Amino acid sequence: MNLQGKVALVTGSSQGIGQAIAIRLARAGASIVINYRSHPEGAEATLEQVKAAGGQCQMVDGFTVQADIGMVADVQRMIADAVAHFGQLDILVNNAGVEKNADFWDVSEADYDAVMNVNLKGVFFAIQAFVKHLRETKQPGKVINISSVHEELPFPHFAAYCASKGGVKMLTRNLAVELAPLGITVNNVAPGAIETPINTKLLNDPEQLGALLKNIPLGRLGKPADVASLVTFLASPESDYVTGTTFFVDGGLLWNYQEQ
Repeated sequence: MNLQGKVALVTGSSQGIGQAIAIRLARAGASIVINYRSHPEGAEATLEQVKAAGGQCQMVDGFTVQADIGMVADVQRMIADAVAHFGQLDILVNNAGVEKNADFWDVSEADYDAVMNVNLKGVFFAIQAFVKHLRETKQPGKVINISSVHEELPFPHFAAYCASKGGVKMLTRNLAVELAPLGITVNNVAPGAIETPINTKLLNDPEQLGALLKNIPLGRLGKPADVASLVTFLASPESDYVTGTTFFVDGGLLWNYQEQ
């Protein structure tokens, strides 16, 4: 999969899945815009690995940009800064996301807004700003949204999160149809249980982890690289006829899950 000459922006790429995606895209030859909200040190670590992943390919470069994806003005500035730095933007990976754990009757408006603003509104307006750039330059493009198995699978005590991911699913399908005449493809990658910092508590709880693994036919948690490989395919010319689809990266969890 060859992405030489392409520029990709990966939101929330200072750690976890986003970091793995940024590095994998760089390995394929793309220059990377690394977005972070509050961890500049993580973004710099990603930048170092992006440059190393590019190896001898002098066309590969990296650039970090701070932006809160839950703020529309920040999102628009992020896209503008990326274009200003590289002169183009070909691939948008909407990876940044948050979740809040609470009983439904205890969910506050502030927590609901925090989840929806990043997971759905931020995705909506990042794609909008990206599409405006592509229309102005009359170029095709690729949008890859990092959704979740919870666009399909209920997740008690995470109602706002599930609603946001369900919204991303429908947004993806709708925009795939609306943007196809512009040569823009839009797809979802929906991870299941992945070994990332957000799952540290789970990884340190043998009983809870064991119960989860019983629900995963492949018998293990996913790695960020498992997600990054699929994103790279969707960012490449090899997926040019693929749009409007969700790809589950979950070891079979979605089709085997049972509440304990």
